[in-house]
Amino acid sequence: MTTMPPVLPHAPSPGTTPATLRPAPRNFGIDCLRGLAILLVIVHHLALPFRLPLGPSLLGDWLPKRLIDAISFNGYEAVFIFFTVSGFLIASRIIERDGDLARVDLRRFYLARARRILPLLGLVLAVLTLLAWMGVPDFAPEGEQTTVGLLGSALTFTFNWYEGRTGWAPAGWDVLWSLSIEEVFYLGFPMLCLWLPRRVLIGLLLAWALCLVPLRNLVPVADEVWREKAYLPGMAAIAWGVLAALLAQRWRPGARQARAMAWLGLTGIVLVLGWSDLVHRHLFKSGLVVLCLGTCALLLACHAHPPRARHGLGWLARMGSLSYELYLSHMFLVLGTVALYRALLGEVQTWTFLVYLPLLLCCNLLARLLERLIARPSPR
Repeated sequence: MTTMPPVLPHAPSPGTTPATLRPAPRNFGIDCLRGLAILLVIVHHLALPFRLPLGPSLLGDWLPKRLIDAISFNGYEAVFIFFTVSGFLIASRIIERDGDLARVDLRRFYLARARRILPLLGLVLAVLTLLAWMGVPDFAPEGEQTTVGLLGSALTFTFNWYEGRTGWAPAGWDVLWSLSIEEVFYLGFPMLCLWLPRRVLIGLLLAWALCLVPLRNLVPVADEVWREKAYLPGMAAIAWGVLAALLAQRWRPGARQARAMAWLGLTGIVLVLGWSDLVHRHLFKSGLVVLCLGTCALLLACHAHPPRARHGLGWLARMGSLSYELYLSHMFLVLGTVALYRALLGEVQTWTFLVYLPLLLCCNLLARLLERLIARPSPR
């Protein structure tokens, strides 16, 4: 199919919102995918064995262990879903605004990223710094780390390097690793779009994406921090999303093809989340690649034929639209919930499953408040 012609810039009429500030139209399917990812991240951070795990609770006696594990221990995989979705959405937005990646407006791109990322990040870092200086457990640095070091590395998106040198960051700070990967990628990606010929850019992205597993395996297994949080593997997942956006620019599957792709993508994601041991065993430990490919298939299907909103999944789509707010703020509530539970019930794990739904509700309420007050203020 022929590609859409670039949209020519024009001055906004009085009372309209400039394109740089106008939010992109929502896609219910993509929002549900993001909602699933952030749901898995929040549950994972609460369900860790040293917090409030689901397995030893009464719920663990009723549900299969594989299902409990799939719900509880896929936070890392969920972040790679985020990376892929992020690459797709950012590249698609550039194409929508500027007509092509090669015509990206650097000033507009960086300004839009700053407006989206920095206000909430600044607030979260201010609270983290205050709690660290007060010596609150899970927020105060230990060992070689310092509050100034944590804050400086977060502001410069070198948080991963800092953790790699000094060890695991306090739990309240630790979520900042994935943000560092994304923002370092997006600092350089627009310039590559301008400098490199299209074929060279696509070749580089494809080679990078295909090397996801080898790049991760370059880090020794004994180096747990850097193996989990290295920049290049995470950026490879973002590259998969960018490639999917470029494909979506030139190819629109029919309705039947889109449905088949959606089911194929969903199957790949479910296999990795629920049967990662089998995927790793039979596909040469390439579970993360299968996850990225499955995510790309779903993104292409939803982009070509956006699914209708379904009331039963509206809550999940809403979580997806709040994924950034949820990601940066949820650890405050997770750690507070763990402290409250232990103050009331000690180490008894029988009733841990009871806190999950209230926690998710509180996380959503906090995220909505942050969205209204901080993250997305009026364009005026």
